[in-house]
Amino acid sequence: MSNGTAVPYRRSFAGPIILILLGVVFLLGNLGVLTWHSLGMYFAKYWPLFIILWGVVKLVEYYQAQREGMRARGVGVGGFFLLFFIVICGLAASESTKVNWQEIGDQIQIGDDFPLMGNSYDFSDELQQAFPTGASLKVASDRGNVVVNAWDQNTIKVSVHKKVVTNDEKDSKRIDEQTKPVLTVADNVVTLNANTMAAGQHGVSSDLEIFLPRKAPLDIAAKRGEVTVKDRVGAVKISTAHGDVTVQNVDGNTDVSLRGGSFRAENIKGDVTLDGRLDDSNISNVTGSVKMTGDFFGSTSLAKISKSASFKSSRTDLQMASLPGELSLDSGDLRGTNVVGPFRLATRSKDIHLENISGDVRVENSNGTVEIHPSPLGNIQVDNKRGDVQLVLPEKASFNINAHARRGEVQSDFSQLKVNNSREEGNMSGTVGNGGPSVEINNDRGTIEVRKG
Repeated sequence: MSNGTAVPYRRSFAGPIILILLGVVFLLGNLGVLTWHSLGMYFAKYWPLFIILWGVVKLVEYYQAQREGMRARGVGVGGFFLLFFIVICGLAASESTKVNWQEIGDQIQIGDDFPLMGNSYDFSDELQQAFPTGASLKVASDRGNVVVNAWDQNTIKVSVHKKVVTNDEKDSKRIDEQTKPVLTVADNVVTLNANTMAAGQHGVSSDLEIFLPRKAPLDIAAKRGEVTVKDRVGAVKISTAHGDVTVQNVDGNTDVSLRGGSFRAENIKGDVTLDGRLDDSNISNVTGSVKMTGDFFGSTSLAKISKSASFKSSRTDLQMASLPGELSLDSGDLRGTNVVGPFRLATRSKDIHLENISGDVRVENSNGTVEIHPSPLGNIQVDNKRGDVQLVLPEKASFNINAHARRGEVQSDFSQLKVNNSREEGNMSGTVGNGGPSVEINNDRGTIEVRKG
């Protein structure tokens, strides 16, 4: 420096070395030499080695520069951001190992083949043993489909189709041994445990196909997976968090609690009780009653319900005496044919169409139209807002009517009725034939029509 010449910097290789190592790591992942899951686990544990390596390289460069009479470069802006990126990613990876990703996957319904979880290995197994006379079956399944078939043997048989997601085949075999399904008998209750949680956070799902004596009562507690039950004589109880449920040909009461998925039931000789958070629901041919409560986000279809049927959600409260025909319900429409009252409906934001409805009818609605075709005619009361109301009656019907349309008008095909429309409202009243059933209609911001069918 005595001659005024600036001492040059020695070029740093710390950054390129770290980038080369990171590139090799990602290459191993792409080639399948290591799974992304294992790479993530290794990085979560050993990421500080990148900083140590960086420091060693910078220290060697410093002493090499001293021997060569040159100046060693500092960390620099680029190096600072690279170190910052490594530290942030490393801390995040370390914390992620403390999270139960399987539980989160259950909640947001990520599939078992999610690529970062490792390789998938398939296994099969079978269990069979005597089933005590008069005993019931309880099934516990965390991950996987459950199918229950009926047969006339005095044994229970379980066919298991298992999927294990892990790093390598050796590890998968160890996990398979840890997660064998277990059959136990206590107090006349046979319990089948799929045992998928025995592997901790490793991804394990077991599809169970069960062959069970036809008359054994059944209780299934599932967490994630589809449940199918067919051809039973006895009570059926099912609870599940995520997955569709199908129940067919059951001679006994059916009780289902579902927190995510669709439900289908047909040919049930008994009562059907359904609650939870559901997508589509389809129930038909029930000799008993049907009771539905909860949140319903898809379409609901009911048909041929011999006894009472009720539906209650945050928006709709529906009750009817029976349903020889069918009724469909979704977010914007409710349509029913051949419905037996007394019929009670309180809802909003729906277009309502009721065809061939008998017995007393009570409807409360807003933001939608109401159209009713009673046969035979019973007492009718309709309260509606922001939508038209149309009542279609038999030509020779006898009834008393009192209808009021606020900010709307009234219309009638029956000349016996007194109709008065003004600028602000319309009114209709009178008696047709010999009187009889009472019809009362109140509408706000919509017309009222009484037509001959």
